Amino acid sequence: MTALDVLREYWGYDSFRPGQEEIINSVLKGRDTLALLPTGGGKSVCFQVPALMRDGITLVITPLIALMKDQVRTLEDKGIKALAVYAGMSRQEVDLALNNACYGDFKFLYLSPERLSTFLFRSYMPQMNISYIVVDEAHCVSQWGYDFRPDYLRIGEIRKEVDAPVIALTATATPKVAEDIMDKLGFKDGRLIGGSFERKNLSYIVRKVQNKIGELLSVCNGVDGSGIVYMRSRSRTEEIAALLKANGISASYYHAGLGHALRNERQEDWRSGKVRVMVCTNAFGMGIDKPDVRFVVHLDLPDSPEAYFQEAGRAGRDGKPSYAVMLWNATDVQRLRQIEKISFPPVEFLYDIYQKVHAFYNIPYGDGAGRMLKFNLEEFCKHFSLNRQEVYYAVVYIGREGHWTFTEDMEVETRVMIKAPRKELFDMEFDDPSAAPLLEILMRRYAGIFSQSARIEEDYLCSKLGIGKPALRQLLYRLSIQHLINYIPQDRADIITIAHPRLERGNVALSPRRYQSLRDSYHQRSAAMEAYAANDAECRSRQLLSYFGQEDAPRCGSCDVCRRGKTSTKESPAISQEEIAEAIKEYVRSQGGNYTLQGLRTHFGLPSRYAEQDWVSVLRRLIDEGELQ
Repeated sequence: MTALDVLREYWGYDSFRPGQEEIINSVLKGRDTLALLPTGGGKSVCFQVPALMRDGITLVITPLIALMKDQVRTLEDKGIKALAVYAGMSRQEVDLALNNACYGDFKFLYLSPERLSTFLFRSYMPQMNISYIVVDEAHCVSQWGYDFRPDYLRIGEIRKEVDAPVIALTATATPKVAEDIMDKLGFKDGRLIGGSFERKNLSYIVRKVQNKIGELLSVCNGVDGSGIVYMRSRSRTEEIAALLKANGISASYYHAGLGHALRNERQEDWRSGKVRVMVCTNAFGMGIDKPDVRFVVHLDLPDSPEAYFQEAGRAGRDGKPSYAVMLWNATDVQRLRQIEKISFPPVEFLYDIYQKVHAFYNIPYGDGAGRMLKFNLEEFCKHFSLNRQEVYYAVVYIGREGHWTFTEDMEVETRVMIKAPRKELFDMEFDDPSAAPLLEILMRRYAGIFSQSARIEEDYLCSKLGIGKPALRQLLYRLSIQHLINYIPQDRADIITIAHPRLERGNVALSPRRYQSLRDSYHQRSAAMEAYAANDAECRSRQLLSYFGQEDAPRCGSCDVCRRGKTSTKESPAISQEEIAEAIKEYVRSQGGNYTLQGLRTHFGLPSRYAEQDWVSVLRRLIDEGELQ
């Protein structure tokens, strides 16, 4: 069976998208392959097709739980057996999934990079017949990437034990990042396959304006279909959503501060079309494959071209005309520079935060290895009178250096660590008759519970003690306030997992030189974002493609620069009236013959910044000549 046969049988397509077949052929030859495909370019097919053509199970490493669940569901709908292991599953569920991965006839195992170093996974891995190792969002491997994650570096360690080709996929990687990815993943006979990052159906519109709200309303009213509005501030997402609703536009807001159930509900409302416009922070969108998004608006300048390209690329995945609109002014540039400063506080501040985190949880020197800390950033900052953003970035960087793992918005299962010495427990008298049996069960069932917190099974404990969950949780709480145990109740929270015993100040390694290199890299990306916003003399698409190493790309003809005819004559001639007429007719056809003046204004990128007489006069001529009504 050929790759095309597999595509037809399971996906129902008669041909591959551009770049897919070349990637699949490289993979089938057993070569390590780094595939650079634009957002919406069909990355999953590039590893799912060859995986179905080879014996064994494919390991898919991705940080996106929503993507895991969605792809597992999609594969199962096609009759393909797939599994996923992610935060929030009980030990028994994880154990069963890994057992099935070893001894069942499953073809895919999705898991997060954090799972790679767990004892349970490592104990099962030698029994797995792994056909391929797939690394999704592969830019996270590179310390020069915009979203580096230390846990991704463990993939290189797995390669030493598993003889299977690597398929790395990303939509955002500069040439420098691509080289670093291949190096960190230990590519052997590797190959880089870069499809074009060009999105021909996506029009990039950049407007320097003071009245952002007016322009946002213009876009929402002028473009049909669903949209996303990206912002930095959580509170502002709520304000803008309320403003849109007050102007008759169906809108909601989304950010990481909302409860898990509420976020799922709002995501589904938007996906189903019940809500038209989602106003959100960058917490929204990862792993969401909604094909009919007609516009993405950025009300704040993103940190980098990579982040912008990723977020803007969520528009128009169905191939139909769509818009990526960026609204900015001088205040945004000042804010971006301030964020850069906050994102890289002085190294002395990092050392201070390392010690303060341990002190906040009363962890003495030489202790704390393996502790899981439910980290409330707001409470921590309030306690020490610190800047929230500076602390956040410090915690993230200390995690990059391996001193702890920082996991945001993790579903935390009940965990317990016994603090009191074992001998003392047997001599104690308890008011609650269930306390002594509970402690005995904990000691017998969970090895190492005196040295580190253990994930406990509430159902098991309840059945053994003959009590309900509320009573069990009350009992655990009482034991914790008596300082007999450390008790972390089931919750969703940010978690810091301490990697080693607390170090004296002089022993905390934070690599100041690498820290400065990362700051320089961040500055370069931030400066590139500023340059992109300010450069209204070169095709927007060409600017982005050049940043990602695709030189000599043709002008797109549809961005705000191309439409104004401001591209230099060396690049291309100004747009003629015939081209404008054809563009108007193409737009009208795309709207099914129905169009509005407001829609055309938005499509052509703001009359005040465009030679209005050009397209208005052409429109009048087309109407007078009967070509349009």
